[in-house]
Amino acid sequence: MFSSAAPPAVRDGHAVDRFVPIASLTKVVTGTALVRMAAAGVLTLDDPVERWLPTASGTGITLRHLALHTSGLPRLPPGRLSRRDPYAAFDRPTLDRLLPRLGTLAGRPPGQEEYSNLGYAVLGAALTAASGTTYEELVTEHVLRPLDITEITPDPDPGRRLLPPGLLGRPRRPWTMTGAILPAGGLWATPRAAADLVVRLLVERRLGAPAPSWQTAGPLRWHNGATRHASVFAGATDDGRWVVVHRLNAPPEGTDRAGVEILKETGVPS
Repeated sequence: MFSSAAPPAVRDGHAVDRFVPIASLTKVVTGTALVRMAAAGVLTLDDPVERWLPTASGTGITLRHLALHTSGLPRLPPGRLSRRDPYAAFDRPTLDRLLPRLGTLAGRPPGQEEYSNLGYAVLGAALTAASGTTYEELVTEHVLRPLDITEITPDPDPGRRLLPPGLLGRPRRPWTMTGAILPAGGLWATPRAAADLVVRLLVERRLGAPAPSWQTAGPLRWHNGATRHASVFAGATDDGRWVVVHRLNAPPEGTDRAGVEILKETGVPS
């Protein structure tokens, strides 16, 4: 756990130089890439998705809708998902087969908020099409290099991964998040890099106004995330207080509560 109230430290086995999955905190990286690419003139936030992907015209879905979870798309890709590794089969060819019927997958017209991992998978595909590069290359160019952050990646060295212990203390196998779902939740980071991401985006505002991917609650901008065996909460307030909590083998609800409590203890208005 890192916060503005205390310097980075090793707690509960979390070494600052070991990579952990940051799950849906990945979305703020994807969303920041979107606004940076828009600022560079590569695309606009209000581009219809069919400008960049082979979807049917007339869906009404824009890149902004995807970033704000207002596309009408469901939370998860259609079909049966494995409980053991739910996104393993959701590769780019699978996503490509869904794109022509994107409008029918949307449960309602764009506008009403519904959190959607599928939407961020589509957004990531649109960004790679617009940039002509891979997802890793575009977030490095538009987000990580300008922030001077190197320890965020979809594929860390296995020897530097910090995995939760399972039965008999053996490391649990992480979910496969390197396919089409990567822009929605597949990045790994060291705890110090996650802290740098929050501080440099939300406190120092090195890249300008925060991306629309961040959730808001009063003075707090935040995002959380969870995979099967890891959860994270990160956020910062308008007065510069910030926190990153990452836990292994812990339910996300407890991680969220821990993050909010730390901010309250440091004097953040409730």
